[in-house]
Amino acid sequence: MESTIKRTCVYVYEAPVRLWHWLNALCIVVLGITGYLIANPLPTIQGEPNTLFVMGYIRFFHFAFAYIFTFAFIGRIYWAVVGNKHSRELFTLPIFKKAYWKELGHEIQWYLFLTKEPKKYVGHNPLAAIFMIAIIVVGGLVMVLTGFALYAEQAGPGSWQDSMFGWLIPMVGQSQDVRMWHHWGLWIITIFVLLHIYAAVREDIMSRQSLVSTMISGWRFFKDDRD
Repeated sequence: MESTIKRTCVYVYEAPVRLWHWLNALCIVVLGITGYLIANPLPTIQGEPNTLFVMGYIRFFHFAFAYIFTFAFIGRIYWAVVGNKHSRELFTLPIFKKAYWKELGHEIQWYLFLTKEPKKYVGHNPLAAIFMIAIIVVGGLVMVLTGFALYAEQAGPGSWQDSMFGWLIPMVGQSQDVRMWHHWGLWIITIFVLLHIYAAVREDIMSRQSLVSTMISGWRFFKDDRD
């Protein structure tokens, strides 16, 4: 983690990373809303059954964006290999560096309003890096595995979904257990998204570097030349 910057701006996030970020955000919103409605179906709507397909459309969008989320996730892994060093921050933590833990402690104090002076980082700060890996990488992988495992039940034995993901249900116990983990994942990611938006806006206002605009332009701007 770099905390000393002498330049006014640095190119951090390449176009594929930014595209993945906003596509991932869209997928999370659509999957979150449709997933909630699948778990809590809408009341019965009066009318001819052949003209009403509300839950069918909800399930379709959930499944469609699940595929988009999965392929975007695979693409993000690929770009972590071929992209710049900042594209790999989503999958790596410098846990063996003493400075990392020291700066992590500082970031915790900063977010708890226990220190007045924020530090500057080119990429993710130490605290953000932990949450990004825990929620987006690990959490995203859990949602993909549990989601496709549940989908495999509908696709049926012999389908590619069953061949690739059907093993998860008997390993966990039963489909209801998998559904529970998938449902809990929805709420964990939802809470993370709210905290992520708060932290990004807060840093743009209170910190000494840009955050929101950086994920749009790719450039991180610094407000002063202090370390």
